Amino acid sequence: MPPVRPKWITQVKRQRSPDLFSEIKDTQLRQSVRRLHMTLVKLRWITVVALWLLLLPPVLWVLRRDIHLMLDTFTWTAVRYALAFKPWTALALSLCIGMTLGVLVWQSRNILYGLPKNELKRLQKQAQKICERGDRHPLWRWVCK
Repeated sequence: MPPVRPKWITQVKRQRSPDLFSEIKDTQLRQSVRRLHMTLVKLRWITVVALWLLLLPPVLWVLRRDIHLMLDTFTWTAVRYALAFKPWTALALSLCIGMTLGVLVWQSRNILYGLPKNELKRLQKQAQKICERGDRHPLWRWVCK
């Protein structure tokens, strides 16, 4: 006997995610803009991962005694003092967390609401410039080829 699904599950229609670039009529330009956008998304995530990989090990090394104490008895006051008396570690952690949240909010906005008009125009101009410069531009291989 197949599993019984509630009616509300079967009645929900799957909505296709909106095409972010449907306003661009030229198919070649639309493809270039789509590739440029995906390249920028990947570069932002690479930057976030690089920040975490470069900054987290020194931060953990500096905070190793505090972390050891917090494993015995955790309090938020201990976290506060560990970061308050080591401002560089607090700055590095804030940078990593801030960049991660910034990229998450930016990408979520693009997925949920689509690209703003000014950003779409900026991407169009940038893609055209990259394609005009040809293989002299570092992004040409990923955008126009």
